[in-house]
Amino acid sequence: MTANTAHRRLAWWLLIVAAMIFAMVVLGGTTRLTRSGLSIVEWRLLEGTLPPLTETHWVELFEKYKLTPEYLKVNVGMDLAGFKEIFWLEYLHRLWGRLIFFVALVPLLWFLWRKQVEKPWVARLVAVPLLVAANGVLGWLMVASGLVDIPRVSPYRLTAHLGFAIAIYGYVLWLALGLFSVAPGKPAPASLRRNGTAIATLVYFMILTGGFVAGTKAGYAFNTWPLMNGRFVPEGVFGMEPWWVNLFENVATVQFDHRLVAYLLLLAIPAFWWQARRVELAPRARTTLHLLLAMLVIQVGLGIATLIYIVPVWLGALHQAGALLLFTLALAARRALGR
Repeated sequence: MTANTAHRRLAWWLLIVAAMIFAMVVLGGTTRLTRSGLSIVEWRLLEGTLPPLTETHWVELFEKYKLTPEYLKVNVGMDLAGFKEIFWLEYLHRLWGRLIFFVALVPLLWFLWRKQVEKPWVARLVAVPLLVAANGVLGWLMVASGLVDIPRVSPYRLTAHLGFAIAIYGYVLWLALGLFSVAPGKPAPASLRRNGTAIATLVYFMILTGGFVAGTKAGYAFNTWPLMNGRFVPEGVFGMEPWWVNLFENVATVQFDHRLVAYLLLLAIPAFWWQARRVELAPRARTTLHLLLAMLVIQVGLGIATLIYIVPVWLGALHQAGALLLFTLALAARRALGR
């Protein structure tokens, strides 16, 4: 087997893992939007793989859920049928996470056994299933934070879990694109490559600010655009003490920050695209840059619609998927520019 063939097989495997993580992020967002994430109050790696198979088991799980703050303060009076509705989405979320780990680990072991992984790539690829497993643990710590006093998870842990998932996704995608580009052409000018890195970093930062919007439920407030209750800078942006807490827990500040990063991207990505127009690039790089610019417009539109319509589940999930797609194109554009 030639090196190029082995690289392509590894790249396709990584792309499958990345696609599964993409779906996982959207599924996780849907789980949060439907308030399903706290329906399973235990983390059992093996037993949790199978769903409840008897009515007795269903009742047992429901009784445990009845002891949680979410049931006592939000869903009090919910019947067993209602519990089953929220249970299935969280169960699917956890089952998909286990499947990602399986797909990240088993093919890798086969590639290693067949000696199809070159030495420089071994550590990079072994990190993939380890990172997936680590984020599974972080996901449980996030859920556990919502089972104590208040009926929602910690916005800090939610953003950490989301940010780690996006970072793993970016890492896996970056490796896959690198394996496909075994013999890249002439790299773009250093200034363009630096700006490409800055764009991808800024998109990632925007997703993190969106995590705090989700964690504080800031999307359900200030549902007007372009102003926030008639003001560009809303009242009370520094109403909490100490001042830095506002950046993570103050609903007005969190949403305002998310808007500011979106506005910054509205300036940065077109400027990046314009700069690239004056440089000779491969057709693939040029196409990716066009798609990045187009996706920016779509994502901003999705964000405004999600806000104005007060976060319907389908729009919220679509907005989260759009953010990840924008990040995907930012990474692909940067990779296409060469080293």
